[in-house]
Amino acid sequence: MSRPFLKMNGLGNDFVVVEARSAPFQPSIEEARAIADRKIGVGCDQILAIEPSAKADVFMRIWNADGGEVGVCGNGARCVGWLLLEASGRDQATIETGGGILTVTRDAPRLITVDMGEPRLDWKDIPLAEDMDTRGIELQVGPISKPVLHTPACVSMGNPHVIFFVPQVLAAPVLEVGPMLEHHRLFPQRANVCFVQIKSRDRIRLRVWERGVGETLSSGSSACAALVAAVRRSLTDRQATVETNGGELTIEWREADNHVMMTGPITLEYTGNLS
Repeated sequence: MSRPFLKMNGLGNDFVVVEARSAPFQPSIEEARAIADRKIGVGCDQILAIEPSAKADVFMRIWNADGGEVGVCGNGARCVGWLLLEASGRDQATIETGGGILTVTRDAPRLITVDMGEPRLDWKDIPLAEDMDTRGIELQVGPISKPVLHTPACVSMGNPHVIFFVPQVLAAPVLEVGPMLEHHRLFPQRANVCFVQIKSRDRIRLRVWERGVGETLSSGSSACAALVAAVRRSLTDRQATVETNGGELTIEWREADNHVMMTGPITLEYTGNLS
């Protein structure tokens, strides 16, 4: 029996979206990997299922390309949010996730803002394996006397992020150290590994090794985490443009309520059927 899906993306961070409110969609790890495989399957960074929710308009379940289930996906929330807004004709909707309830708002026909909620900054909430100051944890890559990378920040946006500030992000060893740091002993739930270059007080450049996926064109939750980490180190203002490999997001860490707001475009690529 085939199952309809939508192929969507947020700045190249791409998704297979399945409607699961009337009929459950529960792929095994092997099935999720097959769907996400870019050679034999549809190909995507994440699979998103739209399920019923008692607390919000829908529940969004998320599987990474490796078949593992995760809590939050910011770019995915923009895509699912847009679908909800298009179907309802409203300008606001709520999405329950494993990391909390997100509110999505329409800014323009295909420009969506997601209220990502408050960042989690305590070491227990990232989580880390031991007590550390998350503005700059004790972690380095390379020789002790001359490390290649050191003292990253950590932020959870419903999923864990470790953020390194580098002088030139295009030269950062994303592919070399990303897999190792994703599985580092300090991160019991693994981590998204972010590499950030500060361009100005209101503009940063980001590359991301996403846990269970690899380097992605964009990661919404990572963009939020990167800005929060930069603000905590007084490197940027509370609102900035975040340049990713796939395009730009506007991120604001509001002082009034401590919430992080993410604004960016969505693209509906095509429809199909899963075998």
